Amino acid sequence: MSLERLANLSRSIGCDVKEYANMSELTSFRIGGPADLLITADNPEQVLQVRRFCAELGVPLLFIGNGTNLLVSDKGIRGAVLRLDGKNAKPEIRDGLVLCHAGVPLKTLCRFARDNGLSGLEFGYGIPGTVGGAVYMNAGAYGGQVSDVIVWADAVFPDGEIKRLSRDEMQLGYRKSAFMESKAIVVAAAFKLNPDDPKAIGGRMEEFMRLRREKQPLEYPSAGSFFKRPEGHFAGALIDNCGLRGFSVGGAQVSSKHCGFIINAGNATCSDVLSLAEKVADIVYSKFGVKLEREVCFVGEE
Repeated sequence: MSLERLANLSRSIGCDVKEYANMSELTSFRIGGPADLLITADNPEQVLQVRRFCAELGVPLLFIGNGTNLLVSDKGIRGAVLRLDGKNAKPEIRDGLVLCHAGVPLKTLCRFARDNGLSGLEFGYGIPGTVGGAVYMNAGAYGGQVSDVIVWADAVFPDGEIKRLSRDEMQLGYRKSAFMESKAIVVAAAFKLNPDDPKAIGGRMEEFMRLRREKQPLEYPSAGSFFKRPEGHFAGALIDNCGLRGFSVGGAQVSSKHCGFIINAGNATCSDVLSLAEKVADIVYSKFGVKLEREVCFVGEE
């Protein structure tokens, strides 16, 4: 792999580059070995260029957002990890739509909508990812999801082009989208929201946040709900009904507060989490005949 060449090319177009970046510092699980290269981009054009550089040099590329739905191997990641940094970007209203850079935290977009008296994104307040990650996963909570409000999204595709997809073209379903299959990198999105009183919007946001604090183990590192919701069931209830509340392997534990969460209770490794998840899934299947599927994205070598 031509990592040194990739690092130099990425720096030449204004990207920040760090060698042997500790992935445990870049994920909400606080788990993971080092990545060979961490490249941070500010805009879609840089993402496009880095993707082209990686293709030309034969360097594997992983794109991440806030690392909030990610479990990284203890062995780390070979190749390059690319992040889209939205710290200097701000949502804007244009032609009746709210436009947003994919690197902006979802909570920032929710606050922008509230401050401008626009309703529809309240469900996303408290979801700890970026706008791009929320679109990629069709994030949702409390009866709402991205597919309810999104109009279009721009993404960098493996063929080296930036394309705009409509809501229908995104094929949004339960925690899935066309971006997953196509390996596209979401770089911007537009949302159609409805006028409402900012205080009423804020009230709903705060109520959803209260429910999160009350029911979810936010005091521990985790990647949110670990398993997808099985059709006709709730993963947390199935796990709880198997007597697995508080069940642990090494430093990984089924949360005592919400059984749908696997938490890093103290120095957990990726192996701990995977082993615990496998045991939990096996027990649930043995008792209820329901297969649990990971919602959290695992990357690296098992």
